[in-house]
Amino acid sequence: MKRIWLLFSQAVTVFVAAYFVVATLQPSWLGRGTVRSGAGIALIEAPANTSAASQQPAAGSFSAAARKAAPAVVSINTSKAVRHPRSNDPWFQFFFGDQGGQQQQAGLGSGVIISPDGYILTNNHVVEGADEIEVTLTDSRRARARVIGTDPETDLAILRIELDKLPVIVLGNSDTLDVGDQVLAIGNPFGVGQTVTSGIVSALGRTQLGINTFENFIQTDAAINPGNSGGALVDVNGNLLGINTAIYSRSGGSMGIGFAIPVSTARLVLDGIVKDGQVTRGWIGVEPNELSPELAETFGVKASEGVIITGVLQDGPAAQAGMRPGDVIVKVDGKNVGNVSELLSAVAALKPGTAAPFNVKRADALVELNITPGVRPRPQRNVRR
Repeated sequence: MKRIWLLFSQAVTVFVAAYFVVATLQPSWLGRGTVRSGAGIALIEAPANTSAASQQPAAGSFSAAARKAAPAVVSINTSKAVRHPRSNDPWFQFFFGDQGGQQQQAGLGSGVIISPDGYILTNNHVVEGADEIEVTLTDSRRARARVIGTDPETDLAILRIELDKLPVIVLGNSDTLDVGDQVLAIGNPFGVGQTVTSGIVSALGRTQLGINTFENFIQTDAAINPGNSGGALVDVNGNLLGINTAIYSRSGGSMGIGFAIPVSTARLVLDGIVKDGQVTRGWIGVEPNELSPELAETFGVKASEGVIITGVLQDGPAAQAGMRPGDVIVKVDGKNVGNVSELLSAVAALKPGTAAPFNVKRADALVELNITPGVRPRPQRNVRR
């Protein structure tokens, strides 16, 4: 009897140990935390009570977080054919022929597997204009990826690959981040291979950087370099907090100022693209500008905060509701707006076809307009360099 009990206790110990290892490194195998997004995509979420700073690494090591997250971060190689600027020159064609005008241009970036269904999050500028996209996993498997959709206004793209037994990253909650929280950046800088760097959250809600139309960046001093674009920003638990997107640099290398798109934004883009083929945003048809004393004096408005409207599209949603040039928008649907970026984000969040109140300062009076937003037009494609 004693021997049977000993064998039983050993078996239970081995089972618990194996479960702990799998639950930590490959939670997707257990289906733990698996949820369905609004578009029906299988995702793995961290427990709701887990914050970015709720667990400190043992003895200052981030190895557990890196082991958990790194397998789901992939390298992305792109290629596209570009024509030589002199390809139409008869003399150029005489010496080099038609093929001489075509050159293959290669690109490099990173991506994050977010679903066992093969969906990958990356940056739009990583895959924009690419003829071929190849994804390489950390286990050396390679696969051709197809573009499900892109959102240039947030610089996000959704890819999909057809492979089984994919490692999947666990989605964290970027809304719980605080300045000073420790984070890791995982990607493939300069094509040297997967690299993990560490740092802290330097700032939150960075806007007006001129990078994207809609900006709400996480700023970090974790080293991000060319090739890291589209890679993962994770917390000390290995949960995804953002998609690394851009750096501030005078030399082309890391200077300790990097920017990542929050995972909360990425999830909205993911659902919109997979469900509707695009991200649907509100639009009212105005030309906004930052409020300055000069503009306030020009339009004769007495306001010290808000966003001044210098142009209104004829027959657009705002014009139909009575908005005029010189109006200063101070609130959208009950939310204060203090700059153009906040106004764009507030309007974009509105549901097209559903009226919303806009509080407007006109001359020295406060007016409320009920505007029914339309669908924001898709931006014209341009190549980001």
